[in-house]
Amino acid sequence: MSKKNRLSGQEALDAAFGAIDHRPLLERLGVEISDEGLRLALTHRSFANENGMLPNNERLEFLGDAVLGLSVATQLYMQYPTSPESEISKMRAGIVSRYGCADIARDIHLGDHLLLGKGELATGGRKKESILADATEAILGVIYREHGFEVAREVILRLFGHKIDTATAKGRHEDWKTVLQERLAELKLPMAVYEATSTGPEHDLLFSATAAVNGHAIGSGTGQNKKVAEQEAAHRACLALSDPQVRATVSIEVGEAASPEVESTHA
Repeated sequence: MSKKNRLSGQEALDAAFGAIDHRPLLERLGVEISDEGLRLALTHRSFANENGMLPNNERLEFLGDAVLGLSVATQLYMQYPTSPESEISKMRAGIVSRYGCADIARDIHLGDHLLLGKGELATGGRKKESILADATEAILGVIYREHGFEVAREVILRLFGHKIDTATAKGRHEDWKTVLQERLAELKLPMAVYEATSTGPEHDLLFSATAAVNGHAIGSGTGQNKKVAEQEAAHRACLALSDPQVRATVSIEVGEAASPEVESTHA
C-alpha cells in the first residue's frame, strides 16, 4: 500500500476490529459490550504502538484486576467460612494469577479476538499467557465500566466458578514446573527437559522455552526471563497431557521403535 493510500491509525484499528466477528465472544461472556469499549479492551499495546500510539487496553486491565480481585475474595470469604485468612489469600492468588486468567481466556477463545501488532502475531501472541491474562482483565474492566460492579461480579463468578469451587491453598498455579513433574510421575514418565533461547537486544531480551518429555516437545512458552518462559512451557505441557493422544506419544520409550533388523525384513 502506498503512503498516499495508507490507513490512518484509527482507520487501521476500525478495519482490524471489523474484520472479526465478536458475537461469539459476547455470547460466551453473557453480556453486551459497546463496540467502542470492546475495541479498546482488545487493543494490545503492540497494535496501538504500530498504528500511531493509539489508546490500548492497559488502563482497563488495571481496573479489571481490581474488580476481579474483590469479586473472587468476597466469594472465597463466603464460600469457605472455616478457612483462615492465610488459606483464602493463597486461594485468591492462584485463581486471579496470570495462569488462572489465561485459562479463562482460552475457555472463551479470547485470543482469536485480540488486536495485536505484527511482531506479536509473528511470535504467537494470541497464545501468550501474559497477553491473554491482561486481555481477560481488560474485558472485565470494560464490563464494570459499562454495567457496574454487580454485573461484572456475576460474569466473573460464572467464568471463574469452577476455579473457585476447586480452589486450594497449595498455590499450584504459581509453580507449573512442579505441577508438571508431579503429573509425569503419576504417569510413570521421565522428567521434562527444558531448553531455552533468547532473542533481541541485551536490554530487551525475549526468552523462548520448550518442555520435552521422552524427546517430544509438548509445551512452549515465552517471557521476559528464562524462568517465566519455562513456567509457561510447563503449563502448556500440563494442558497437553490431558490429551490421550499426547500421553500415548510421550509414553513410547526412546529406542522402542522397530530395530534396523526388523525394518529390513519389510524393505
